[in-house]
Amino acid sequence: MKITVAGAGNVGLVTAVCFAEAGHQVTCLDTQKEKIEMLEKGHTPFFEPGLEPLLEKNLASGQLRFSTNPKQAYRGAEIIFIAVGTPEKKDGSVDLSYIYIASYHIAENIENDVIVCTKSTVPVGTNDIIKQILQHRKPRHLNVDVVSNPEFLREGSAIRDFYLGDRIIIGADNPKAASIMEQLYLPFQIPIVVTDTRSAEMIKYASNAFLATKISFINEIANLCEKVGANIDEVSFGMGMDKRIGLNYLQPGIGYGGSCFPKDTKALVQLAGNVLHPFELLESVIKVNQQQHSLLVRKAKERFGSLKGKKAAVLGLAFKPETDDIREAVSLTIIKELLGEGSFVSAYDPIAIPNAHKLLGNSIEYSTTIREAVKGADFAVIATEWDQIKHLPLDTYTAYMKEPIIFDGRNCYSLKDIQRYPITYVSIGRPTIANVAHTPQH
Repeated sequence: MKITVAGAGNVGLVTAVCFAEAGHQVTCLDTQKEKIEMLEKGHTPFFEPGLEPLLEKNLASGQLRFSTNPKQAYRGAEIIFIAVGTPEKKDGSVDLSYIYIASYHIAENIENDVIVCTKSTVPVGTNDIIKQILQHRKPRHLNVDVVSNPEFLREGSAIRDFYLGDRIIIGADNPKAASIMEQLYLPFQIPIVVTDTRSAEMIKYASNAFLATKISFINEIANLCEKVGANIDEVSFGMGMDKRIGLNYLQPGIGYGGSCFPKDTKALVQLAGNVLHPFELLESVIKVNQQQHSLLVRKAKERFGSLKGKKAAVLGLAFKPETDDIREAVSLTIIKELLGEGSFVSAYDPIAIPNAHKLLGNSIEYSTTIREAVKGADFAVIATEWDQIKHLPLDTYTAYMKEPIIFDGRNCYSLKDIQRYPITYVSIGRPTIANVAHTPQH
């Protein structure tokens, strides 16, 4: 099929590249000329494992092309995916201006019947507004169907999720349009669920809100475990063996971040408020998560009394491993609080440093290796569970730190392994290991 994707961000670019790889003729449209020029050279503007090789392959084969020209991009398209940004407003609601602009451009430039499919995460009822825009502005003789097709792509595993996801959601009011969308996705052999448009929109928000709830719940249980002497590793494993609960998203830590969960949970609370439905559970989830972001700094202050003049090594800047995305990253909260306490911060991340530098400037020191980051540090804070951090030889801390004290926000190390080293180790929901022997720093 001939497909156009409006938006070359994390969702749009992955969608365009993966449909091209599946054999479709795909055009990806974006208003940012520099981004398009970069993509045409085979380079991605963000890090996503495996994406750049697929981009290069499909550019070379001619299956994929890029454009900044709406008239050119929409000409002849059979399916148009809207995958533009939906940023958060100050009040927690969703800014839909890019969605509406894309809708106007589609209506003004299409020359044939088409299915317009919304992949961007949008509040319930948005697709109805998109349909109204298209109906009022499109050429009268053309038929346009609007379909909701929310994405469930996780940064760091987006390509795998595209081809091997748990389900495809198609929200459509026209059975014919729904059938065409089903045919598009059938080769992937992923379960397809067809609903009405508004239910599809709600499924996306409800899914993210539930996962966020699960994270905040296990973090509250972890905090309780510390106070009653239980071990969250054993508790979460025992809970997760129940098939009704499952082990996924039962890993305690310092809270969720990123571009989806924080924005979507607040947007759902805002949506509920608009229809006079107080969503007290989700409001508590958000509150718990915000409090969890500051947990490690509070623990460090309890340990030292004052953090003024202390060198803190912050390990991990991206909001999760396998991405350079630092939007709503917990590391940013930690760093800002440490600086506010008068600490000197040295930070390490394998790929997210350029993005962090754009926000933090030269207020902290950036290290290209973990060894460099922890050298001479009074304590280390683990904010992202990168493999480079999880598999780090533990004697690195004892050899290079001024004092080997680790505040682990992702429970990267087993207590059994830690106990073999003269390290003071404070994690989430587990007993603190306080080995007092000291090895001089290098």
